Amino acid sequence: MLIVHPPLTKPCEPPAALAYLSASLAAHGHSCTICDMNIEGLHYLFDMAVPAEDTWSKRAFKHLKQNITALQTRETFNNVDRYRRAVADINRILEMAGKGFGLQLSLANYQDNGRSPLKSCDLLLAGNDYAANIFFPYFSNRLEDLLETDNSRYLGFSLNYLSQALCTFAMIGYLRAYHPEVKIIVGGGLVTTWLSRPKWNNPFAGLIDHLIGGRGEGPLLALLGTQQRAAHVRPVYDRLKDNYYLSPGFILPYSSSFGCFWKKCSFCPETSEDNPYQHVVPKTTIADLQALTAATSPALIHLLDNAVSPATLKALTNEPLKVPWYGFARIDTLLADLEFCHRLKDSGCSMLKLGLESGDQSVLNSMHKGINLELAAKVLENLHDAGIATYVYLLFGTPAENRQEAERTLDFVETYHQAISFLNLAIFNLPISSLEVSSLEVAEFYEGDLSIYRSFTHPKGWNRGEVRRFLDSTFKRSGKISSILRQDPPFFTSNHAPFMKNRPETCFS
Repeated sequence: MLIVHPPLTKPCEPPAALAYLSASLAAHGHSCTICDMNIEGLHYLFDMAVPAEDTWSKRAFKHLKQNITALQTRETFNNVDRYRRAVADINRILEMAGKGFGLQLSLANYQDNGRSPLKSCDLLLAGNDYAANIFFPYFSNRLEDLLETDNSRYLGFSLNYLSQALCTFAMIGYLRAYHPEVKIIVGGGLVTTWLSRPKWNNPFAGLIDHLIGGRGEGPLLALLGTQQRAAHVRPVYDRLKDNYYLSPGFILPYSSSFGCFWKKCSFCPETSEDNPYQHVVPKTTIADLQALTAATSPALIHLLDNAVSPATLKALTNEPLKVPWYGFARIDTLLADLEFCHRLKDSGCSMLKLGLESGDQSVLNSMHKGINLELAAKVLENLHDAGIATYVYLLFGTPAENRQEAERTLDFVETYHQAISFLNLAIFNLPISSLEVSSLEVAEFYEGDLSIYRSFTHPKGWNRGEVRRFLDSTFKRSGKISSILRQDPPFFTSNHAPFMKNRPETCFS
């Protein structure tokens, strides 16, 4: 079997799905070839870059190799101006490359001005017009090489984001034209969301042989006629660790759980998609990370969990890793223990991502977040005291919020700004399969039969336009808050944040 990670996603670390799927197949006696076509495809565009006429593009072209090297060098991340310049210039190369194809291309996104990944008809057109895709010269040759070497009857695509969809279908169209005998399988986060849509009717029958939702190990093995024996297999990164990712050293992605152990939050896909929670025994997680660290010599470990469990956090403090790590954690009583937070820092924890969502208690209660603001404040202060950076996620415009509640969030952030290292601000989108849809007056959000969100009439009149104006004219104008927002690494955001700020007192301003 051949499994591919298509363009375009952030090119900073290897795709974990490929490492997990290939390891599981190998453990059950099946050979598997994997290829990260995202990082390879981006380097193809870098190699094909040509100088443009404007001053910025000329500079970006002239210094492209130096800027790529800069993002792969730790010292660059200690110099904010050098880092930002390197990122901006590399992104400029992609931006200029995309213009000739009608694309808005960046280090974090692929947007076609003429086609939408939310429309099945446009995805099918992308398959028909595969030769017009910007990556066609690369992927056509690469797929031929891989198929010749692998001699596989199955080819799987890991499709997780909208930014990958059009390129994925272009590759599928090429395969259908030149290798109709190959069985095509598509799975990943975006496919899981499609399959959970109400009244899902597959528009890709005849083009795609199998669509897989959720974890892919079991279904892939079943297609190969094998029953899954091991629920957990240690991922293998040997064939991915030498790719030239844009990070200062190899970032090791690892999941100590799948799904969410809380699974109570309103509007959460984990609930509406009914994804089961699977927890890797902490002892196994520690053994895996120790073995993977020895095999890959990572500069950073990225724990991919929706929230790292308290049991795993405790295990990490009992057997500290020799490598910095970061990931999502729930705001709970474990982090209210200052001594534990210091032990967490000693274990290698450089940053925790926290889904606070709101600074108003009534909003949190309505969302069933299970978060108390007094506890949240204590956790932020403890992590700051311990030297662990925080990446705090806020969500505005939920059905229970109005302007008054949003201003309470502003007050909370201002009060505890010194303990907040980074902020992610988002305006609420109503998932199309959300269980709460029936309680709201809804309409189409984006035109397209594959839209993953719905528009809704806000019960309190706090519509998206007003929310956006509040964020732009009030929230972001706060001096204490704007200084935090300036710290966020452009395009790479939380993926590069641990390198920028693994000590809360080090400001990215």
